[in-house]
Amino acid sequence: MSTQFTLEQLRGFVAVAEERHFGRAASRLRMTQPPLSRQVQKLERALEVDLLVRTSRAVHLTPAGSAFLTEARRMLSLAETASLSARSAAGGSTGSLWIGFTAVSALTVLGGWIQTVTAKLPGVDLTLREMVSGDQIDALLTGRLHVGLARGIPGSDLLSARRVHVESLVLACPREHPLTHLGRPPELADIGGHDVITYTPVDARYLHELIVSTFHEAGVQPRYVQQVAQVNSLLALVDAGLGVGLVPRSAARLRLPNLAFTEIDGLRPNLVETHCVWRTEHNNPALDALLRLTGK
Repeated sequence: MSTQFTLEQLRGFVAVAEERHFGRAASRLRMTQPPLSRQVQKLERALEVDLLVRTSRAVHLTPAGSAFLTEARRMLSLAETASLSARSAAGGSTGSLWIGFTAVSALTVLGGWIQTVTAKLPGVDLTLREMVSGDQIDALLTGRLHVGLARGIPGSDLLSARRVHVESLVLACPREHPLTHLGRPPELADIGGHDVITYTPVDARYLHELIVSTFHEAGVQPRYVQQVAQVNSLLALVDAGLGVGLVPRSAARLRLPNLAFTEIDGLRPNLVETHCVWRTEHNNPALDALLRLTGK
């Protein structure tokens, strides 16, 4: 036969057991003595044992009452912990976050996000996944990511986006390359006269289209010699002497032995945008908390 009792009955019993007096226990619980007495009696009937010995002056625990007092305290503590855990999860201070990021966003936005979660949401478990922007969008739509740091605004109505970073393009070139000895920042026309490494139109669509349109608007048709999916891969090829390339300014933090960076004359500032992207309809309070803490 199942035994059923309530948390109120447990609290009443613990109070009486600790005060050893119904009147003092009732005052502690801010209630009158008769309903407290009924709570304890219902608990004893549910357990089918006597927990207390009642006298006119005091209340004493039976051996069964002493044994049950330890368990009653433990059950009340577990109930309080469960309640706190539920409220923490609902408020976003616990749970999990699966964050996608590109190589360059790791140099700009991601670090601040990690610091925010560590300081403000210490109960949230982070899983970080480096992915190109297109793969992040697929992962968001299929539930394999909660939020991404991606290039460009997604074309799906299922996703929301917010710009979180903007920066300029700079030129990456080998040290001692002719473009480093012009005595001035090179223009796009200068760059177009040399071998240019660029980005693939599929895996790095945003940067590919940005570079193509930037040269096109300047009336320059560069000589593209290689295409890569990641900025760090482009820098490795430039370092190897295969050509020059346009990269987000933050990539200049990456240093290789034969690598130099220069400004580009006449280029519009803040061409490169990073957006955080997430599913509009989601049920992750930790994500809501992150978006709230990092919103501007």
